[in-house]
Amino acid sequence: MRAFEVVLERVARGRPERSLVLTGLRGVGKTVLLNALRGQAVRKGWGTGKFEARPDQSLRRPLASALHQAVRELAHPEPDQAEHVLGVIRSFAERQAGPDAKLRERWSPGIDVPAVRGRADSGDIEIDLVELMNDVGGLAADLGKGVAVFVDEMQDLGADDVSALCAACHEVSQSSLPVIVVGAGLPHLPAVLSASKSYSERLFSYQRIDRLTRAEADRALTAPAADEDAAYDEAALAAMYDATGGYPYFIQAYGKTVWDLAPHPPITAADVAVAAPEAERELAVGFFGSRYDRATPGERDYLRAMADAADPDADLHDPVGSVATADVAGVLGKKPQSLSPARDSLLKKGLIYSGERGRIAFTVPHFGKYLRAQG
Repeated sequence: MRAFEVVLERVARGRPERSLVLTGLRGVGKTVLLNALRGQAVRKGWGTGKFEARPDQSLRRPLASALHQAVRELAHPEPDQAEHVLGVIRSFAERQAGPDAKLRERWSPGIDVPAVRGRADSGDIEIDLVELMNDVGGLAADLGKGVAVFVDEMQDLGADDVSALCAACHEVSQSSLPVIVVGAGLPHLPAVLSASKSYSERLFSYQRIDRLTRAEADRALTAPAADEDAAYDEAALAAMYDATGGYPYFIQAYGKTVWDLAPHPPITAADVAVAAPEAERELAVGFFGSRYDRATPGERDYLRAMADAADPDADLHDPVGSVATADVAGVLGKKPQSLSPARDSLLKKGLIYSGERGRIAFTVPHFGKYLRAQG
């Protein structure tokens, strides 16, 4: 958040600065942090918009909605200044992807100004997005403010959309326009961006959001407890860290359950031991089980094979269970090529990711441990 404060200040002053990308596993707090960063931009008087990328949706509709909201915030309380740019956004949004565009892509935004024809409506997403971002950035510069677009699940953007977004970020940066993109996604997002544009590493500052240190995890438990005149003893804090591994979602789940079941302060290691089975049951249903249930029977076989192929003794330093695809095939007794459909489907569902060629890992920490426990 301190780094983002610097980004906002530099961009507002017309100085070059890279956009920001947050990466990490499920449950580390990327979306919460993305919302907090958006709050920082709002407090600076910036126009902001946010959307969540989906693998089956083109960029035009959600980005147009986000920019529509950003421009309305930007131009308040004098919306007349933004009429031209709103018309360009409408033109961008209404441009169909082609004659075979799906019905949901034939969408008209709630903009009550005429579309500006001949601007951001060529049909080429890269050309159109560069023109659109230039116009939005020009308006922001004229008003002495900035625009920030926040993109969650950024790895789910299509290849053409990623390329267009990188090109637009490059263009506004070269022109020193006050527009930035803040993305959040899984650990392989930097590789997705790099594969799209070779210069992407110069466009984005990557921030890895990971597990908390022991001191940070202790603080996450003791600070709210102290607000209620309660405390944890040292043995309880050590037991909590052993159980959660420092992952924010697990700390939240275990912390709530221990708090609910502990009879009185200070909370002890014995209280943690009593509460742990209940916390694990809740995680099994809400965190692990809800994801496992999204998989087909064939995909579940693949997930279980990933868990079996991983080294259970390496769970602490490799909580995502990174394995070679050839090893997964070996567990199932099949050729790797025959398993490609299941692997690709799991990748699209965001249940696994590929950090390097020939290897895959769970997007949820300790998912392999959960699967092995289920038998």
